[in-house]
Amino acid sequence: MKLLQQFVIEYKDAYIKKDVVYENSIEGEIRKVKDLLLDDDFLPSVQLKSILDKFIRRARYPMEVAITGQFSAGKSTFLNALLSRNILPTGITPVTSKVNFINYGEEYKLKITYKSGAEEYYSIDAIADFTDQRKEELEEVKYLTLYAPMDILKDISFVDTPGLNSQSQGDTETTRRVLRDVGGIIWLTLIDNAGKMSEAEVLEEYMQHFKNKSLCVLNQKDKFTDEQIQTTTKYIKNRFNKYFAEVIPISAKQALDSRKHQKNILLESAYEEVTKEFKNKLNENLEVSSLDFFSQNFEKFKDKVNKIQEKDTSLDMKQLEESNINSVLEFIDNTIRPQAKESKEFAIKKDLRNVCDILIKEYETIIGTYDSLIDILKSTQEQIIEAFDSIYKKYSKDLFNIYTSLESIMDKIANETFKNVKKITDYRYQENKGGFLSSKKIEKVEFTSYWIDSDNVYKNLFYDDQTVDKMFKRSIKMLKNNELQTDEAFRDVYRILKSEIHKWQEAYEKIKKHREIASDLEFSNTRHFAAKVYENVLSDYHRTILENISALRKKFAYFNGALSYSYIQTTQATIAHFEQQIQESEELHKKEPTKFNVVHPREDEILTKLKVNFGFEKIEDFLTSKRNYLFKIIKYSKQQYLEINEDRIKFVESKKDIYNNKIKKLQDIKKSI
Repeated sequence: MKLLQQFVIEYKDAYIKKDVVYENSIEGEIRKVKDLLLDDDFLPSVQLKSILDKFIRRARYPMEVAITGQFSAGKSTFLNALLSRNILPTGITPVTSKVNFINYGEEYKLKITYKSGAEEYYSIDAIADFTDQRKEELEEVKYLTLYAPMDILKDISFVDTPGLNSQSQGDTETTRRVLRDVGGIIWLTLIDNAGKMSEAEVLEEYMQHFKNKSLCVLNQKDKFTDEQIQTTTKYIKNRFNKYFAEVIPISAKQALDSRKHQKNILLESAYEEVTKEFKNKLNENLEVSSLDFFSQNFEKFKDKVNKIQEKDTSLDMKQLEESNINSVLEFIDNTIRPQAKESKEFAIKKDLRNVCDILIKEYETIIGTYDSLIDILKSTQEQIIEAFDSIYKKYSKDLFNIYTSLESIMDKIANETFKNVKKITDYRYQENKGGFLSSKKIEKVEFTSYWIDSDNVYKNLFYDDQTVDKMFKRSIKMLKNNELQTDEAFRDVYRILKSEIHKWQEAYEKIKKHREIASDLEFSNTRHFAAKVYENVLSDYHRTILENISALRKKFAYFNGALSYSYIQTTQATIAHFEQQIQESEELHKKEPTKFNVVHPREDEILTKLKVNFGFEKIEDFLTSKRNYLFKIIKYSKQQYLEINEDRIKFVESKKDIYNNKIKKLQDIKKSI
């Protein structure tokens, strides 16, 4: 019993679908959509799973804030100030040639991502080697990711972009794409450069759609008077209010100088230094039995920490306040962050709907494959029916000619037979009753009778010049040609459809998906269907055509057999018939001359009997009647074709319906997002 219970439990776990409860969050929404889109029914691609996983990671990622502007506005210095570290290289030329993603990490490290997809990790000190656009060897670098163990990066990921007036158009396009996707934008400009025509043109071209998430930061306020700063700030707010939600003047240099001397920053630096030194010393002393080798360094570290703790930071705090960097942090926290969360959720949901649209579009491409095949089956129907009808019209004339040639043979045989019906004198005997007184006596009476010179008939028709034999052979040859041509005509009807479907096949047996996330298996199945279109569609038409050709050949074989029956024997039987008639009529005439005449065969009588003996009624029905054998086969062929065509159209539509149902599911998924 326990074994049975265990079996039931395992069965339920394996086969009974459980309702999944999703978190009431954007990540829960993504997971729900992911499970729906990765249903086996859609034969999902690896790429689809990958992009849906990216959506989940994207939902978990901190808010991204892009730092952009024209080059030499101090973007790297500004970022260093936000991070309280001189991490990013600075310079008077546009050295930031690649997008730098600055993310949270347990330790400082640099990841280089190449255009090939390859990745490499370096020490943070190597960043300058990968950001200078003057180095041609960096062409293969796609972007850089800087990891740092800073609390601010747990909630915010900064994106350092190439300037929008970079020397490289590619860098400018990269920046444009970044601005579209991030949650917030900080436009950095120098106070003395703000509002100039060159900057106005760049703002007009790149920033007009990002006001709600954009902050304008005027750098280097330490170089100007308060009046100059206020005047410029007011001017920028008035002139460029359609581009920015706020304008804040700062001094990135003051902020960096003050923040990097704050106690917590100094303590972190000291800790990083001693930890790094400890690791190096540890590597030098692989066989460690005590920590004496590091005691001296640790004492220095404690002294350094004590000095930091005793440090007067009032001037640093004053300088930090004067830099106004905290206003930027407050704007990020109070304005950009709430909007960014809502914006990110909106963007992710929009992208999820776009994924559904892409999959729907790809399924519509597959449906188009089947639609075009259905169009061929429908559009060729009239043409094929006309082709069948034209076979009857064309080859019925040939059949009539064959009939005429056979009839001329019958006429010739009948005529020759009639010409050889000869008169002969014959006698009958009758009793003469005599007079009253005379006695009875037998009287010999002469009468005309007939005989058929069959030897002469055979000689003239069959033996001397073999005229009839030649005529028969010519008729049989005409019949054979008609059979071959009709056979080929039936094949041509099939070729009409085959040709059109092969054109379709060439186009679709190599069909490929247009978007990477589409199902490889769905398109593989479609290619397989196209490659097997003969088995899937054409074979039924082909088989039926071959069956009809076979039926046609059987009819011809029968008819050919009928013609092959000895026409000499037919002639002999006909002559024998009339010879017997003459003989019987003679007997009757001799008995009752007033009542019966001797038969004299007429030519039309001979022809009629000849046709009867030859089975000419069947030949006539076979060749010239309104419902002759060709008419019947054509009628049956058209009926079969229409039935098969309807069946194959329904079959292809059933394939199409599978994808229509999948589109309906995708549309429902899209509506549910």
